Amino acid sequence: MAMIVERSMSDGFLTNTYLVAAGPNRQAFLVDAGGPLEPLVDKAHEHGLTVTHILLTHHHHDHVCDLGEARDRWPHARVMANPVEEIADTEPLNPGDTVTVGDLRVTALHTPGHTAGMLNLLVNGQLFTGDTLFKGSVGGVRAPGSTSFEDIKHSILDVILTLPGETVLRPGHTDPSTVADELEHNPFVRIWRGLDGEGSEPCTALGEPATLILWGPDYDGGHKAWVRWPDGSDDIVPGSKVER
Repeated sequence: MAMIVERSMSDGFLTNTYLVAAGPNRQAFLVDAGGPLEPLVDKAHEHGLTVTHILLTHHHHDHVCDLGEARDRWPHARVMANPVEEIADTEPLNPGDTVTVGDLRVTALHTPGHTAGMLNLLVNGQLFTGDTLFKGSVGGVRAPGSTSFEDIKHSILDVILTLPGETVLRPGHTDPSTVADELEHNPFVRIWRGLDGEGSEPCTALGEPATLILWGPDYDGGHKAWVRWPDGSDDIVPGSKVER
């Protein structure tokens, strides 16, 4: 029996909330709470699911803005997050922990970069990547609570993309992908793997002089920029903050 994965995406933030269960008439969990909940409530009813857990990838508003509504809808559900993310009234979900939801075992992988406590959630050959890795793009390291370019590169290359190629990636925004597809097609990953060369175009990023290593796509149809500062350090910033 195929695992049930239902997705709801917000119109504004393009944030995904997922409803996951081993099959019909089972316990289920949510991943994040930033997409409209009503479609997932309907799907839970359709499949006969009882939501027992709400698992949060990180603390950013667009991923928790509907958490109050989710708590009201499923008042007995356990709400869990990495304590580093400091989300109020949550139980600890620490890196490496495994949560059992019905017949599913969900493992929390630590993928810092976009935030210090970012968790990716691995279950039955599918990985919920939060804002670490998107289809064709990567998370930025300029949002509140972010750490570093080195962290997100490590999280993507050495944690996520070491999983089997057929692993389905379900990001916190827009469309799914697979490990194999991102290894082959993601422009950031291709440079990291040495398949493509770095750019060298001078630019201004965040008002400062920099070198544009990659003018890459972003999940919202815009761009994300990998830049290098004069001191040799690297950064990933929104394309809107770059003047070419």
